[in-house]
Amino acid sequence: MKTAKPTQDWARELIKNDPQHLEWYTIECFGIQHHLHVKTDELERQFNQSTGVHILQRINGCEWDDETGETFGFIKYGFDREDLLDLDLQTMTWIAPAYKAFVVKLNWVTEKARLRAYNHFHNYMCPQLLKKYVHFGGSLIRRTELPSVSLLQKSPSSPVICHATGFYPDRVMMFWTRDGEELFEETDYREILPNPDGTFQMSVELSISLVKTEDWGRYECVFQLSGVKEDIVTKLDKAAIRSNKGTRTRSKNIIS
Repeated sequence: MKTAKPTQDWARELIKNDPQHLEWYTIECFGIQHHLHVKTDELERQFNQSTGVHILQRINGCEWDDETGETFGFIKYGFDREDLLDLDLQTMTWIAPAYKAFVVKLNWVTEKARLRAYNHFHNYMCPQLLKKYVHFGGSLIRRTELPSVSLLQKSPSSPVICHATGFYPDRVMMFWTRDGEELFEETDYREILPNPDGTFQMSVELSISLVKTEDWGRYECVFQLSGVKEDIVTKLDKAAIRSNKGTRTRSKNIIS
């Protein structure tokens, strides 16, 4: 299609009010594509890697604290799945996390025009865009969705997994407690993962090998979502665990 395409309802409304914004994005994307292609060729020559498949990635953006008004930008490059260079936008200097990237830094630091363009975009234009997006998509961005929480277990001797899915945003805390005290050594945390519908999921395991049957009632899984005062508390209950044996009883959630 060779055009940028909005994927959110609020973004479609923004484009309807400002059609030139979509044109700007399309031009910007093609410019970045050309830039990455040129830089990939340069890196292949510098690293003497003329054959095979190589990947150059760029991550850039900005953050805005709507309470303090502070903004700051960031831009990072990676090559073949390893960090390559980070740009310090305060000093406008490249930081090379690996020794082999030092020669790349020496070449890129001479590109004064590109550095000025990065400085303008990340310190001025990007914060303006971000504020505009918050204005149009604020209701969606600030929404909160509570999860469905379940207890899972592969076998009677394996850890009990407290699994939460369908929550938004991804600013959450999830942990096991015993008598109200958070556990650390007996638990294993898994990373937050995205769901296809834009929500998130997360799990935390509890090792029960040393937990006596009569003590199960002392354990609880606690889920805390940013912006929501009430915790979702799920008691460790054998009858509520879903396992490979076919137990399908849903866990009981307590709002406290």
